[in-house]
Amino acid sequence: MSEPRTDGYDEFLEALESGDGYYHECSNGHGTLPPRRSCPHCGDRDLETLALPETGEIVTHTTVTVPTPAFDDDAPYVTALAAFGPVRLTGILRGVDPADAEIGDTVTATVEPSETTDDRTITFRPNDGTHD
Repeated sequence: MSEPRTDGYDEFLEALESGDGYYHECSNGHGTLPPRRSCPHCGDRDLETLALPETGEIVTHTTVTVPTPAFDDDAPYVTALAAFGPVRLTGILRGVDPADAEIGDTVTATVEPSETTDDRTITFRPNDGTHD
């Protein structure tokens, strides 16, 4: 069995974890996340690397109360989709009671270990001071 392809993704996680998150933008202004080598919207292969905005906004979320075994110790937790400029990241929202998570909340993105497996996962933290 072959290993999953992570070319570029591990580097993306390391950059995000160190506060240097980035994304790619094609010459037509479409944003995409690594490890893409072409724009999924228009096929353009001329991708520029740009800094990921420091904050994003939650556009949707769900609370997981019955997790897969890989996230048993994390439950209940909020999985959220957050817009950071022209790209969207999916991650775990921490530092907020699941009942208090709201669309429109402003978050920062980082990488933290799963409580269950210690695997790295994209993590959102509130940055507006309303949730601690």
